[in-house]
Amino acid sequence: MAILDPPFSILDFANSHARLRLAAITIMEYQRSDRVGDLLVELISEFISREIRDPRVRGVTITAVKVTKDLKHARVYFNLLGGGANRDSALAGLRSAGGFIRSRVGKEINLRFVPAIEFFYDETEDQAQRIDELLKKVKEPSSQ
Repeated sequence: MAILDPPFSILDFANSHARLRLAAITIMEYQRSDRVGDLLVELISEFISREIRDPRVRGVTITAVKVTKDLKHARVYFNLLGGGANRDSALAGLRSAGGFIRSRVGKEINLRFVPAIEFFYDETEDQAQRIDELLKKVKEPSSQ
């Protein structure tokens, strides 16, 4: 085995280095939008609990915020305490307070553009409850 024969060539090293740089750039873009989304969860939750007096948004919990890579659009997912019975009225309340929330977000964070905010009901908890009920039915012994 000669000392000059490396297990890989210089070209392999350059290609793997370029792939790592591309992966790092991609991860950093997503990290920034994720960080902005996490900050928006905190801010919007605080605004709803402390500054918005609309009774339709009582019991609203912000579960997640998905921000686009260009940071211009934010999808805010919410859930309701006590189930989703009043989700249409809560959605209407959040939409009516959307301009206020966006202006407050713009004052709190330093971004070139304040993201446009859209509200969506988060159905993951409802789906989890349905799956749980189905699993309980399957586990129960049949009484036939």
